[in-house]
Amino acid sequence: MARSMAYLRLVRSAPPEPGADEACVQDDACVQAFDRELDYVFATLRRLGAPQGEIEDLAHDLFVVLQRNWATLDTERPLRPYLFGIAFRIVCAHRRRRLREVPHPAADAEDSGPSPERMVQAQEAATLLWAALDRVPLPRRAVIIMHDLDGIAIADIAKELSITRFGAYARLHKGHKELAAALRRQQRHGVPR
Repeated sequence: MARSMAYLRLVRSAPPEPGADEACVQDDACVQAFDRELDYVFATLRRLGAPQGEIEDLAHDLFVVLQRNWATLDTERPLRPYLFGIAFRIVCAHRRRRLREVPHPAADAEDSGPSPERMVQAQEAATLLWAALDRVPLPRRAVIIMHDLDGIAIADIAKELSITRFGAYARLHKGHKELAAALRRQQRHGVPR
């Protein structure tokens, strides 16, 4: 673990000069303290249940909090309890954020829609049907569309078209025969464009 996280350790080429200002000295002391406790920070985040892939980001967040509060921290007391408290709060906040997030489906989720081949087949079938329906005379075509495609009962079709129920059945029967003949012709000779 220490080898894989070594790149997080900051490298200092030289200690701060004696005349450096107080803020620089404090920043350097904070970085050194964090560097010494980096393995403890990673172990603590892991023990608190942080997701493995997010431990480095959470450790960075912990360092930001530590650096922000370093000036007010009592450096005479042990640092680990303070680091544990920060880690605990960061992991809790991270979990709350994750609970609020709305997961999106995976980019490669199974497509439940029809395949492109089926869509092309359906489009070809619809083209074939509409071309065949164009060959059926309008009075019989209207009955076929209302009954077979719209699902309207024969009694209602007869009433809407002002014909008898027998007339509606006759138009439907003859229209089906004409439609079937037109479909057979188109399959033999292809759909006219």
